[in-house]
Amino acid sequence: MDTSNSTPSTRDVDEKRIRDLVARTEKAQIDPDVLPALHTSDLVLINFGGRRLFGREVFASAMTEALASPLKDIRTVLEVNDIRFATPDVAIVSLTKTVHDERSEAEDSSESEPPLTGVLTYVLTRAGDDWRIALAQTTPIL
Repeated sequence: MDTSNSTPSTRDVDEKRIRDLVARTEKAQIDPDVLPALHTSDLVLINFGGRRLFGREVFASAMTEALASPLKDIRTVLEVNDIRFATPDVAIVSLTKTVHDERSEAEDSSESEPPLTGVLTYVLTRAGDDWRIALAQTTPIL
């Protein structure tokens, strides 16, 4: 069967948009103007250290504070492992999050620490033709 003229399914389009959203979050991880806007206004976020934040404004404030500290030199890499649709407008995304400590004291240590790894779960909601993060939960892998 020739599928060269077939159009992508809605699910395929949504999966691409979700992967694009994940890529945008990774790229914007040090931009407090861009990253919070990729989340819903009533976001719930639990970070790697277990700190829970409620709302996009609280997240933006915490992010600005963190970027004014040595935490600005922490980088994360995200890998999408699975995307499931709870409803057509709600997606659950399972990711692997690898944290790289690029702070100068980490570089100066004689024994470099390995990257930290965690599992990250996003619950996304549809926002028009795009998606936004409504919940982000990171759990460290020991």
